[in-house]
Amino acid sequence: MSFTSIYRHGFARVAACTTRSTPADPAANAAAVLEAARACHDKSVAVALFPELALSGYAIDDLLMQDPLIDAVEQAILDLVQASEGLMPLLLVGAPLLYDGRLYNTAVAIHRGELLGVVPKQHLPNYREFYERRQFASGAGTEGGTIYIGDLTAPFGPDLLFSAEDQPGLVVHAEICEDLWVPAPPSTMAALAGATILANLSASNITIGKSDTRRLLAKSQSARCLAAYLYSSAGTGESTTDLAWDGQTSIFENGEKLAETDRFPDGAQMAVADVDLDLLRQERLRQGTFDDNRRLFPGATGSFRTVAFRLDAPEADVGLLRAVPRLPFVPAAAERLEQDCYEAYNIQVAGLVQRLRATGIKTVVIGVSGGLDSTHALIVAARAMDRLGLPRTGILGYTMPGFGTSEGTKSNAWKLMTALGVTAKELDIRPAANQMLRDMDHPFARGEAVYDITFENVQAGLRTDYLFRLANQHNGIVLGTGDLSELALGWCTYGVGDQMSHYNVNAGVPKTLIQHLIRWVGRTGQFQQEVSATLDAILKTEISPELVPAGSDKALQSSESVVGPYDLQDFTLFYVLRYGFRPSKIAFLARHAWSDAEKGDWPEGYPLEKRRAYSPAEIRDWLRVFLRRFFGFSQFKRSAMPNGPKVTAGGSLSPRGDWRAPSDGNARIWLEELEREVPAE
Repeated sequence: MSFTSIYRHGFARVAACTTRSTPADPAANAAAVLEAARACHDKSVAVALFPELALSGYAIDDLLMQDPLIDAVEQAILDLVQASEGLMPLLLVGAPLLYDGRLYNTAVAIHRGELLGVVPKQHLPNYREFYERRQFASGAGTEGGTIYIGDLTAPFGPDLLFSAEDQPGLVVHAEICEDLWVPAPPSTMAALAGATILANLSASNITIGKSDTRRLLAKSQSARCLAAYLYSSAGTGESTTDLAWDGQTSIFENGEKLAETDRFPDGAQMAVADVDLDLLRQERLRQGTFDDNRRLFPGATGSFRTVAFRLDAPEADVGLLRAVPRLPFVPAAAERLEQDCYEAYNIQVAGLVQRLRATGIKTVVIGVSGGLDSTHALIVAARAMDRLGLPRTGILGYTMPGFGTSEGTKSNAWKLMTALGVTAKELDIRPAANQMLRDMDHPFARGEAVYDITFENVQAGLRTDYLFRLANQHNGIVLGTGDLSELALGWCTYGVGDQMSHYNVNAGVPKTLIQHLIRWVGRTGQFQQEVSATLDAILKTEISPELVPAGSDKALQSSESVVGPYDLQDFTLFYVLRYGFRPSKIAFLARHAWSDAEKGDWPEGYPLEKRRAYSPAEIRDWLRVFLRRFFGFSQFKRSAMPNGPKVTAGGSLSPRGDWRAPSDGNARIWLEELEREVPAE
């Protein structure tokens, strides 16, 4: 398959369709279904869902039991099976069917000219406006059955799964309307038995507020079952003798909405989205309790019959019908970003409050550089002291200028400490650094402009050494400032440098989120206006360790020129840490997220001048840097990292929490997969 094909990267395109219903006219309804099925085929859809009793109409009451209607439905199914021969999608179509002398409300599975199976509804509502038991029998107890429709034979029963043998992870289960509204929906057992695509054929009538309930049920079922959940309800054309219909269709995946159509359509419409089967598989792999739960129901989950079919998905690029956030740690929606920032900030504050309360320590020692990380750690510490009822003067903030410190960052550090009312001091490390470099006979001590890693780490180490000794002197703790992104890339000085502290509030916060947290603190008035103004100035500062003197062009040392753009590296970190995706899949997703700066949403407040795009070659090159650093040589730093709270659902790198790995691992298989599977352009 082409590298750009979604079917190469573990996706499956699905559609939840609603068609114009013609009551008691199966031929007309079959024609409407076929028209939508052909449209789905043209869109390269793998699974197409239609409403409950789509072939007959739902609200036709006792007409369902008339022989001419039953005969016409069977003929419509035969016609659909024949017409589907050249179509790609697995069709799930609602129909009333006779089986063993009773009428059943069923989902008929059709694919490429074959009748794959028929699934009967198990839970028949017989309350308020519903009285389905008047016409239908429950499908409970029909497991293992076989149905005959014309000259076609197919398995019949609620125990059916439909599995694509050429698309790993594409396993489909169908349930019907009320089946979702009971405490233990049939799809729960189906998911435990391996189904990843759960489909609901519905004809739920609409009343005020009911759509929210349907949405909640479908969303929660997708989250609980670690699955995709497709919902399609009857719409226009259904009889409105006593009820009305809104044609609600939606697609959810693991608790997230992928697609939804407008309600009350004038005609046919469909929600279409690409489901990530790899994501679902990885979530189930990590959440071991999912399989543990399956083991409690061996009879129910072990009795499903699997019907195989061959999808024969297209090999070419068919696009990606799915939003891929540029910044997976930072939601673009303003309301969600507001909530995330509130929670992240307070998680950090709560963590530090508990550590200080548990130790009885009332002094916090922190190095304040004027950069993003130390700024955020400082405003977390200030709020923690407020919550504990302790004076902010108990925060001992030190600006520690070295050979590369700029006047701008130093000035911002002083302004921030002064505005916050902490105890602010300056400790110039250059004399001690010069002495150490002389003792080591380093070329810099002889006047040579040698700015190697030794030159850098002498400064980084001295700063941390001083902070620890100052903490001893003042009976305090050293507050760490390094963030999750730096830990991932190994961009920290081990042991005697910024990798070490007594407690690190930033350890679970990626670089891309920190800037938004600082912006949120300033915007929401957590501190006085003078603090907010200084925070705004700091946000505009170049990300730099400031260990090397600026060159003749006055350009500061750039972290991102070495380890890569944090926006792009945090993107990779999320998919490595949360889902364990292959490098090729991450590259594929990155192309869709970062290929065009004008497409897609950016988080509120993200600077216009920093909104950029990356070419396939850049994505590949920086992905190589990430893999080499993350898997190749940085783990030993993470294996010995200090305590600090987990903040994002994307994960943390604590060896006591989300991430455990050998310190002497290697990146070979990840780099080989990248070189083998990802084209440069």
